Amino acid sequence: MAIKLNAEIRKVAGKGAARAVRKNKNIPAVIYGEKKEAVSIELDGHAFEMLLGQPSLRTKLFEITTNGNKEDAMLMDIQYHPVSDKVVHVDFKRINVKEPVHVVVPVEVINIDSSKGIKLGGVLNFAVRKVALVGLVQDIPEKITIDLSDVTIGDTIHGTDLVLPNGVSLGLHQAELAFATIGGKMPEEADNKQAAAATTAAPAAAPAKK
Repeated sequence: MAIKLNAEIRKVAGKGAARAVRKNKNIPAVIYGEKKEAVSIELDGHAFEMLLGQPSLRTKLFEITTNGNKEDAMLMDIQYHPVSDKVVHVDFKRINVKEPVHVVVPVEVINIDSSKGIKLGGVLNFAVRKVALVGLVQDIPEKITIDLSDVTIGDTIHGTDLVLPNGVSLGLHQAELAFATIGGKMPEEADNKQAAAATTAAPAAAPAKK
């Protein structure tokens, strides 16, 4: 479901006009893309700040209404004040909801403590924490989850092992990435090596005296 925003068209652009918008506790923004002219808009500051608590805003569809005109867009960038940390500008990009979009979403590992490999003494290496996806905006998930329950020592989760929603595919060069690995030695392997090392290190028996 789209996040609905009401906005006012800014008739005057530039730093001075943006400062005036912020003085009124609103946020200057712009909508661009789809081979159309960029439009400078003004967002309700309080309403937009409330949205910042939602996860994965950059994967969501926004429906922005300006003077009765509705535009589908995705959030591309948020600029913050270096001291106050307040939002000072927002960029939106128009999209066609019937065409695939390219989005980067976070990757999360779950069931670490119950993982076969961790129980055997393995060590998790969570190497790649974001993945590029392609799909219709309404099909893009907020995150991709890796379940480590059945992952054991020596196993590697590649891009091709990720569970994706229907209609969503991996972005370029994602298939062979090693997202997570459980390293270490299997208990029997470690025991065998320790036994071999002990045998090698044992001193030779002294010859019997006559």
